[in-house]
Amino acid sequence: MNQAIASASHAHSSPATVIALHCSGSGASQWRKLGEALGPHLAFVAPEHYGCDSTGPWNGERAFTLADEAARTIGIIDETRGKVHLVGHSYGGGVALRAAVERPERIASLTLYEPSAFHLLKTMGAHGSHALAEIISISKRTADGVNCGDYRGAAASFVDYWGGRGAWEALRPSVQAALTRWAPKAPLDFRALLDERTPLSAYAGLRVPALILRGQHAPVPTRAIAERLPMLLPAARLAIVEGAGHMGPLTHADEVNATIARHIGEAEEAAVI
Repeated sequence: MNQAIASASHAHSSPATVIALHCSGSGASQWRKLGEALGPHLAFVAPEHYGCDSTGPWNGERAFTLADEAARTIGIIDETRGKVHLVGHSYGGGVALRAAVERPERIASLTLYEPSAFHLLKTMGAHGSHALAEIISISKRTADGVNCGDYRGAAASFVDYWGGRGAWEALRPSVQAALTRWAPKAPLDFRALLDERTPLSAYAGLRVPALILRGQHAPVPTRAIAERLPMLLPAARLAIVEGAGHMGPLTHADEVNATIARHIGEAEEAAVI
């Protein structure tokens, strides 16, 4: 997996920057087609999370948090001239939200596909409790596999939950091998998302164009989160990708990427007016 997908630039101007954050178990290559869809007039960066081959494991010096994961993205924001457009899928969406809350004045737009901001489920009554129990169950199943050394089984369980039964068997052997290596990171991702302490009030400060996407066949937990976020973000709207599930950015890449590119383009145009 590459550390980042190539950035576009111009000799006499600084293009706006898009930062795209991948889902758990994936990498920068997830967003290659998005970089192509955005074209040469936007700088494009796709950093990788802990657990990817390019970044290595979490150092274990303390309990891992979402803030630890978001630190790399915040560093990119701080080093970038002007505002940035944040894109995130699943875990990457949770990381993007955390980064945006840390640097609200530097965000030009948000695009989140089924962000796994599981802490929000704790604020959503009985419906949220049901969805939370489902996530805790798959989290425990994955952690149990890792704890007993069955990394492949843990990865297979994880993939089949998010991609549907048979998703693991449909993967190429090389992808299965990469996910097996990554599996020990999965429990850290779940715990960081579940333990995130960002208060609901913090999201009211993100007064930027925000597009929340979910697949038609979204799992209960991320469906609930995707439908809740537009109520928390002042300038957000929800869009549904027909026929897609949680892995829509991969299974329906052309449609999802075109939608993301359109949203970013509209935000750029609005900023000029």
